[in-house]
Amino acid sequence: MKLKNVAAAGALALATALALSACGSNGDTGGSGDATKTPSAAPTVDYSSLSGTITAGGSSAQANAQAAWSAAFKGLGANVTINYDKSQGSGGGRTNWLGGSYDFAGTDSALSPDEFTKAKTTCGADGGVNIPVYLSGVAVIYNLPGVDKLNLSADVIAKIFSGAIKTWNDPAIAALNSGTTLPSSPIATVHRSDGSGTTNNFTSYLNQVAASTWTNAPSNDWPYPNVGSGQQGGSGVVNTVTATANSIGYADQSSIGKASQADIQAGTSGSTFVTYSAAGATKAFDEAAQDASQGAGDLTKKLDYTKISGADAYPIPLLSYAVTCKTFKDATQGKLTAAYLGFIGGKTGQDVAEKNAGAAPLPASIQAEIAKTVALIK
Repeated sequence: MKLKNVAAAGALALATALALSACGSNGDTGGSGDATKTPSAAPTVDYSSLSGTITAGGSSAQANAQAAWSAAFKGLGANVTINYDKSQGSGGGRTNWLGGSYDFAGTDSALSPDEFTKAKTTCGADGGVNIPVYLSGVAVIYNLPGVDKLNLSADVIAKIFSGAIKTWNDPAIAALNSGTTLPSSPIATVHRSDGSGTTNNFTSYLNQVAASTWTNAPSNDWPYPNVGSGQQGGSGVVNTVTATANSIGYADQSSIGKASQADIQAGTSGSTFVTYSAAGATKAFDEAAQDASQGAGDLTKKLDYTKISGADAYPIPLLSYAVTCKTFKDATQGKLTAAYLGFIGGKTGQDVAEKNAGAAPLPASIQAEIAKTVALIK
């Protein structure tokens, strides 16, 4: 067996063991203590009674978590196959779901108001819901020979990716990296070419925290297509940066592998630069998340990145959703999808994603909201 297969087998075994030990047979999504107690609205699930196939796709950021969740779900006794197509990206996932091809879509940005209205055509009068299931961070990755530590601020990141800063030894970069010898080489930026929720999160951060420099509105589409190189999917960005000296890009934490990542300045000034950690992403979410519900049961959250400033909070958290119907045309598919989304959005599912995909656990308060929304799905 090849080494990568050994690692994959180990990860799946860990996911299954964790799910079995934490869940038991009743679908408990809670933990010990009042803060993580199973919400009263969480349905009791007999996983062994579930059988069928769930078809989904979208966010490449969710890909590693989806693989672990699928294995753990089967480990509970569910005879359910989850086919998740990560090649679509968030934009493709939402489009395919709205077209009726998926039971749910993974997306790093919630349905827009227009898409939320269109969901009533897809789902019927009850429409759809955005359910947070995955929390991570956007990493700024770089390939700079001889430089193993790099500090960046939101303003400098905005100037690099917009093309305003063109060389690595620019005074603005040098001022943040005292004692580091930076080359005079041109900076090769790498961005997503497909509709991407990761891009939406990244540009939201820049638009809020470096507003005077990054004046473009947040978007799934990269606003500077003629600056740098556009690549398909998070893996495309990572592979290109890894293979290209003097390059810089952005991607979800779970997909960056061994790529070097910059430490990000806390707030808009000062000498504190934050390294990503799962705890730091959860802390940032606690500080930044605001309710932006678009309807009954919908759990859209708006992240106010300007509220993240502490040394223990990662400045660019990424929140990713599962988008699904409240009422399925096929009740069996509704039952399967509700059981799976309830699992991945609960305590055990969040633990599985943390252990196997480097994700940050959603706060218990959000897990409680997820359980209530999942109970509406039929």
